Amino acid sequence: MTQSPAPLPPPELCRHLREGASLTRAQVAERVGVARETVRAWESGRTTPRGRRREAYATLLASLTKADMVTNTQEAAPPPQVTACLNKKPDPLRAVSAPTPTPTPVAVSVPSPETEPAPLTPAQAFDALYTFCAPALVRQAYLLSGRRELARESVERAFQLAWQRWPEVAVDRDPAGWVRATAYEHALSPWHRFRPRYRHPEPPPADAADGVLLDTLLTLPAPYRRTLLLYDGVGLDLPETAAETEASTPAAANRLLHAREAVAARLPELASPAALHRRLAEVASAERLRAAKPTTVRAGSEQRARFWTRAAIAFTVAIISATALTVRTAPSRYEPAVPPGETVQGVPPRSAPGTLSDAELDLRAKLRSEIQHGPQRLIPLPE
Repeated sequence: MTQSPAPLPPPELCRHLREGASLTRAQVAERVGVARETVRAWESGRTTPRGRRREAYATLLASLTKADMVTNTQEAAPPPQVTACLNKKPDPLRAVSAPTPTPTPVAVSVPSPETEPAPLTPAQAFDALYTFCAPALVRQAYLLSGRRELARESVERAFQLAWQRWPEVAVDRDPAGWVRATAYEHALSPWHRFRPRYRHPEPPPADAADGVLLDTLLTLPAPYRRTLLLYDGVGLDLPETAAETEASTPAAANRLLHAREAVAARLPELASPAALHRRLAEVASAERLRAAKPTTVRAGSEQRARFWTRAAIAFTVAIISATALTVRTAPSRYEPAVPPGETVQGVPPRSAPGTLSDAELDLRAKLRSEIQHGPQRLIPLPE
């Protein structure tokens, strides 16, 4: 008699159970004994496990379901936005997990079955997201830009923008990916080369091997560097990398291959993706890059928002004042324009003064001989 296969939850629920237990696809694949891409295909519904792998996968999901029931979380409820994974030795580059089609839950504390967990305030949710993502993002931005101060500034600007748009970011399907994309855009902006503080070269890393790898990364074009870091450093899948870099999947694959070839041409020992990931993590964690406190970032975001709001108000007031002055001083009735002048014909040309004639000389002598105050009074003479 044929034994029926072990029942499995829907693919969407399988992904929710894995995320609720703060497990990555690689960890699930290691427990079941398959590759990470196989687990991704199971969760997307493209394939289904069979045989012993199906039984092992069903057993793992059953244990996750029991743990989920203990923490009093509903299976169909949409999870919150941030996953707080507490490991003793976290991966410095993969601390920001790969984006998934659904938001990831916030695991701050395990509530008792009798009490409902209190909802997080916006400030608490932002602080949790910042505490979890900021350290890894600073290291990633350093690998992208090669500048320590620019890496910290990029992460702070990204989180400041996230706090300004928190109602939008809080309901995003992947808040960590939203902040990561914003930080990458700021770190790779070409306008930094015109800033005086970034015109001088950055001091190299203490280790010469780290400096060679960092120089090799900086010689790559910005899209190639970003694709290599997302795929081999952060650990995103190829479609997710293509979506975040705003490129097609074939274009992202070509960029990744060319970037790996360029790195392997200069550093042959890094031809393996596993070795490249390990070296990227070592270079990123060798630098002591510390992010600011979340309260400082939120205060800076609010101060920046107030500044631009006041500037916009002042600019609007200036436009309104100029418009009112123009309306006040403008003529209230139509005034015809002065017509252009016309040329008068027949006017003799003006001649220059010439030599005096004899009659004019006599008249001038007579006038000079008269009294200075005028001619004599005319008296009528009798006839």
